[in-house]
Amino acid sequence: MDQLDANDVLGLTKPAKFDPPKIVFSAKEVDLVHWKGDVLAVGVTEKDMAKDKHSKFENSILRKLDAHLECLLAEASAEEDFTGKAGQSIVLRLPGIGSKRIALIGLGRNGSVNAYQSLGDAVAAVAKSAQAIKVAVALASADCLSADVKLTAASAIASGILLGIFEDNRFKSEPKKTLLQSLDIIGLGNGPDVEKKLKYAGDISSGVIYGRVLVNAPANVLTPVILAKEASIIASTYSDVLTAKILDAKQCKELKMGSFLGVGAASAHSSYFIHLCYKPPSGPIKAKLGLVGKTITFDSGGYNLKVGAGSRIELMKNDMGGAAAILGAAKALGEIKPLGVHFIAPACENMISGTGMRPGDIITASDGKTIEVNNTDAEGRLALADALLYTCNLGVEKPSLNRFVHAGFCLSYILFLMPSGVFTPSEELAKEVFEASEASGEKLWRLPLEDSYWESMKSGIADMINTGERDGGAITAALFLKQFVSEKVQWLHMDIAGPVWNNKKSVATGFGVSTLVEWVLKNAS
Repeated sequence: MDQLDANDVLGLTKPAKFDPPKIVFSAKEVDLVHWKGDVLAVGVTEKDMAKDKHSKFENSILRKLDAHLECLLAEASAEEDFTGKAGQSIVLRLPGIGSKRIALIGLGRNGSVNAYQSLGDAVAAVAKSAQAIKVAVALASADCLSADVKLTAASAIASGILLGIFEDNRFKSEPKKTLLQSLDIIGLGNGPDVEKKLKYAGDISSGVIYGRVLVNAPANVLTPVILAKEASIIASTYSDVLTAKILDAKQCKELKMGSFLGVGAASAHSSYFIHLCYKPPSGPIKAKLGLVGKTITFDSGGYNLKVGAGSRIELMKNDMGGAAAILGAAKALGEIKPLGVHFIAPACENMISGTGMRPGDIITASDGKTIEVNNTDAEGRLALADALLYTCNLGVEKPSLNRFVHAGFCLSYILFLMPSGVFTPSEELAKEVFEASEASGEKLWRLPLEDSYWESMKSGIADMINTGERDGGAITAALFLKQFVSEKVQWLHMDIAGPVWNNKKSVATGFGVSTLVEWVLKNAS
């Protein structure tokens, strides 16, 4: 692989070793009053906060806690106008029970996957602030929940805490260390079922955190060859179920991947086509699935350079968010070990030089279709074209096309951090993926595949151009990809431009990993 990438990192930046959080989860049935630790957090709904005429809690758990605290919880919640609404929290350091601090955290009107994940995230914030080592979480209305909902709640809380406690400090000269070591989940059951669910939450969260780490890494550190090496490390870590096939530019040329190779032609960093193959350790493969991720490690826009304050060129390291999602899913599935899956990531860099593709050039995909490049900043679909053809040639039945494009195309700026836009001609596959997203808590929004928009994608001298009219750009992008998928194959395109990045915190979210894993597991069952 490239000596340039391996030895000469621009700016001499070397990330510290990636150290994911290690927290021991325990499911317990104990009296909250007697639990001993740093922080006891209780998730409460608005209904749980109801009080009687004597200003005492009607909820039995809150009433019992408050009895040991001389009604200070009720008084403090009234003074701070804490009503259990989502996003509200109150933290008190009080004597009278085993915990050093008690926190009430609002769940809103009803508990949900998102509410329980947010509860976990809020608990992580409290644990950081208090420098807590041992934390417990309970739900005030746990007795009203079914066994299945308790399992879902325990898993979502654990996931929220793991993701909330993680901080990517690899590039800081004085990194902070995570102190939290153990979490007790109280009142949501115990035994093999909940332990299995907590392990699952840990496996999923590990994949999400890995996806975040990849997207957070700057383009001078995470080049195509380094991403290929990361994929190889995943395969070697789970060698019982995963194998890696990394194609260099010469091998891609032999496969006639002109569309993919055209994107990376201007970069000093060579392009690599990543293919991880998952096979279960035992038993037949029930379904062959494909996850394909956009993998532009940096997108300058090429000769159609991203310019101006609103171009967000400084964030274009995250243009490989699709690959981060599928590699994060591969890592999680390496732990879970369900069924056969192909993970495809065409890694390249979209730069500018005398060797790069120009506006007006015609490039040829591996199926012989020709593409007139009228915009070098619509490069992701060009790399994905050959990736989709490659995937279809593997005989994959349902490639889930996970792709990342500029937010302005798919998600309007009003909905910038809202759901991922989804396109598919298959009602069956749409149902599967939306059910997976409901289980994961990640929001999707189905958009129409309007075939009439293809008229704007026709070229006078080639088979097609790579961009159409600006209006409806998300739809024409999906229609472009459709040209490179076999009619015999069910496919779905996720556009994760908005939710892959948290603008407020300026970090990656790991969006897509959980939904993709849930979808794979639903097919496995």
